[in-house]
Amino acid sequence: MTLNILLSFAQFEREIIGERIRDKVAASRARGIWMGGFVPLGYDARDRKLLVNDAEAALVRRIFEGFVETESGTKLVQALRTEGATTKRGRAFTKSDVYRVLSNRTYLGEAMHKGKSHPGEHAAIVPQAMWNAAHALLTISPRTRANRTRCQTPSLLRGLIFGSDGRAMSPTHARGRRGQQYRYYVSQSVLRGSAADGPAIARISAAEIEGAVIAQVRGLLRQPEVVLGAWRAARASAPDMTEDEARLALERLDPLWEELFPAEQARIIRLLVDRVDIGVGGADVRLKLEGLASLARDLASPAESARAAA
Repeated sequence: MTLNILLSFAQFEREIIGERIRDKVAASRARGIWMGGFVPLGYDARDRKLLVNDAEAALVRRIFEGFVETESGTKLVQALRTEGATTKRGRAFTKSDVYRVLSNRTYLGEAMHKGKSHPGEHAAIVPQAMWNAAHALLTISPRTRANRTRCQTPSLLRGLIFGSDGRAMSPTHARGRRGQQYRYYVSQSVLRGSAADGPAIARISAAEIEGAVIAQVRGLLRQPEVVLGAWRAARASAPDMTEDEARLALERLDPLWEELFPAEQARIIRLLVDRVDIGVGGADVRLKLEGLASLARDLASPAESARAAA
């Protein structure tokens, strides 16, 4: 009986201590005091206070601005990885990391405890207007945002693709029953309602022809004769650039292509492609030598570029 009484008092004491600790934490959080735990990106913990880390704070704002600009967590992750940005623990960003940053009210200068927000002692990193803009997008379903982003995808071959009659083909689109967007390039004869007198191929899927052109361009960049031509053209402005440097510079584009934004892909295609001729036998892609030279210089590493310009 005595043992049971002692055990009961010990259990009661533990419960009292736990309740006091929880009350202390709640009271401290209500005053905005940092009570430990994992330090969020953008801050450093010192003397039980969160202090702004300027370099990381700039990255946090970059995440909010990038999400508002792209309206896509996937594209934002691709951009962050291209830029070499890492999390607080030094690993590459994932979509979960991005959304965790976007939902953390600590960046507004607030302290959270059990779903309640209190003014914090630490400084805010993200302005309220930027937070509101990002969270207005978060209320939209990811699928809706993805469809809206696809609709803004630029036509890679606008002004570069020509039919067998020698006239330019124009980008257009149609919508399916479920609202999907389908993009095409059509001949001028179709647009003018005289398809009977038009070329053999009057309409072609934009996704198919753009994919084929991109694959052909990426393949050509690996051809020795193309690399040699780009190197010779680049030597006009960078006489110290070697053929190996030009080859390595062009090789850098291939693994980075999928991580580029559509607008960046369109810029590179316009830089490299002179024209695309569509016929019954397939597509004939002509490259611009000066564009290859410019791309080789742009993709060269800082050390190579500095040595070439010296």
